[in-house]
Amino acid sequence: MDATGSESTEAYPATGPQYEISRGGARAVIASLAGALRRYTVDGVDLVQTYPDSAIPPSANGVLLAPWPNRVADGRWTLDGKTQQLDITEPSRGHASHGLLRNTGYTALEQVPGAVELSAEIFPQHGYPFHLLHRARYSLDDDGGLHVRQSLTNVGVEAAPVALGAHPFLRLGDVPTEDLVLTVAASTVLTVDDRLIPNGRQQPSGAADLRSGTRLGELELDSAYTDLSFDDDDTGIHRHVLTAPDGRTVSLWTGAECAYVHVFVTDKFPGQRCAVALEPMTAPANALNSGEGLVWLPPGQAFSARWGIRAEPAGVNSRG
Repeated sequence: MDATGSESTEAYPATGPQYEISRGGARAVIASLAGALRRYTVDGVDLVQTYPDSAIPPSANGVLLAPWPNRVADGRWTLDGKTQQLDITEPSRGHASHGLLRNTGYTALEQVPGAVELSAEIFPQHGYPFHLLHRARYSLDDDGGLHVRQSLTNVGVEAAPVALGAHPFLRLGDVPTEDLVLTVAASTVLTVDDRLIPNGRQQPSGAADLRSGTRLGELELDSAYTDLSFDDDDTGIHRHVLTAPDGRTVSLWTGAECAYVHVFVTDKFPGQRCAVALEPMTAPANALNSGEGLVWLPPGQAFSARWGIRAEPAGVNSRG
């Protein structure tokens, strides 16, 4: 109903309430569903992929990942000698994927013009008997850069295994994504089996070696990278850069706690010939089984990660 008592003809977004923040020429929209980054523009230039009001995030576009990113093989892991069975949320491969909040609505704790803080609760459940609170603060700086800080607080009575991540799909305005050159300063790529579960690591080679930059149109990639280099300015920041033919850039930056970045290049994103997700992660796929990157969070304690997105004109070095 609208204010007059009549039926409203305006469609309610499938992703729930939309939280808009703005500062100067920058604007971001965060959806309630999965706390997803749905839109981010600077001076009218789109820097992430978006989707219609009637849709949920395609290919997990922009969603926050907690209490684990990526996949848990077969949705099974072992806790104190007992097998835990998570819901299978990636039926095509038979895994539990992208944590426990992908279908949960976040609520706003605080909102000001240039920032919003959202929260969602992870309740004890089959396969994950722990109680956590996930918070995410999105903010814009004076130069239009986007900053995100995610945290998990253990509100239960037992130490909980946790990791954090996010799933933004980056773009640079109307530049065809396939024409962007991706640079990731990483000396190790995780190898995987035919179900995309890590089974080793190696030095990247060929087109998958992104240290010198590779055009996205030449890549078919769904891989995690680690042993990431830091920026030269000693800020403890990792940076993964997309460069347009005219020299403009858009980059994903992460704090040191995000020791992994997953690169997903796909031709299945609706309306796009090519799309790329650069996913900041504190642990790789299957961490509940391998323990790699996993944090056992004591009761009452919090674990956090930070990342963001920034665009720069040609000839300007990216900053955090």
